Amino acid sequence: MRKTFQYRLYPTKAQKRKLAQALEECRWLYNHTLAFRKEAWEEYSVSVSLFDTQKRLPIWKQEHPQLLSIHSQVLQNVCVRVDLAFKAFFRRVKAGENPGYPRFKGYGQYNSFTYPQSGFNLKDDKLRLAKIGMIKIKLHRSIIGKIKTLTIRHTASNEWYISFSCECEPEPLPANADAIGLDVGLTSFATLSTGKKIDNPRFFRTDEHDLARAQHKFSKVMNDTFDYSKCKHIIAQIHKRIANRRKDFAHQWSRRLVNQFGVICVEDLAVNHMVHNHCLAKSIGDTAWSQFFIYLSYKAEWAGRKVIPVNPAYTSQTCSSCGHRQKLTLDIREYRCPCCEIILCRDYNAALNILALGLQRIGNQSIEVPIFNSGE
Repeated sequence: MRKTFQYRLYPTKAQKRKLAQALEECRWLYNHTLAFRKEAWEEYSVSVSLFDTQKRLPIWKQEHPQLLSIHSQVLQNVCVRVDLAFKAFFRRVKAGENPGYPRFKGYGQYNSFTYPQSGFNLKDDKLRLAKIGMIKIKLHRSIIGKIKTLTIRHTASNEWYISFSCECEPEPLPANADAIGLDVGLTSFATLSTGKKIDNPRFFRTDEHDLARAQHKFSKVMNDTFDYSKCKHIIAQIHKRIANRRKDFAHQWSRRLVNQFGVICVEDLAVNHMVHNHCLAKSIGDTAWSQFFIYLSYKAEWAGRKVIPVNPAYTSQTCSSCGHRQKLTLDIREYRCPCCEIILCRDYNAALNILALGLQRIGNQSIEVPIFNSGE
């Protein structure tokens, strides 16, 4: 199993220049490789493969000597990224989706490069990178497993991070037969089938006023000035603060659920389609359901737990007690069944249905789920 460990880098000014130069040279190679494959098809109807582009690297180094300052495997990985972009393009074409042809990278749009196998060495709190030197690293936790790849990333807030992709064995938790259903929403972040609600923190909404004020000030300054760079940095810091809080929230709650339950049933949501609703797009983006589900899935796999995605269709409109189905608009937040006369919170009713559907998928219907009637 692959697991990624991320750490903060503290390069010197000279090393920052070298890292920035490496990004620019990788960006040049990315655009050059993309143009080479594009022109080969448009002019000669020849499909260029990954290996064809990697074979041309020595020729491109002669044409563009600045590439000699970059480690060879880093340059090979740039060609791999272009190839992956084309594979994703062809996959979307076959699936009938909006294909989105691979784009050229403008200045500042290429923010990471990768050492696939070699060219780096970690010792204590120092990291040696080929063609760059020894860089101070903050190892706030130990690395588990064998390091396979290393990626250097530059953020908009002018910070440098490093990610180690390691191959390691999972560490399963003790067996747990407890199951839970989870219904996500906007009023509350999630409602559990136990009746517990997780409050929606609304991180973007909290800092929205500060962000708008910073962006308003940024719109009035001239380009290539000190105030321009200062305002841009302030905006990046606000976005970073929002993202870090949202990430910490997702990590904390996904870890709690994985530690407490053996089977977690969740909605299989198409969030990319849901944000097309312009009235709810900002709120849906602020909740970051996809990020939470990703964290929940990999933590569960690491701990030997099960995450069961189920079709969310009609889970809010079906009675969890008798199975009666009725249409409900979004403004109705209480489910009243005309057949069995049960009264439940709409989200809680959906969580019970999600749990039942998830248990059906794994063929386990022996778990009894208590229903708390809100009308009592």
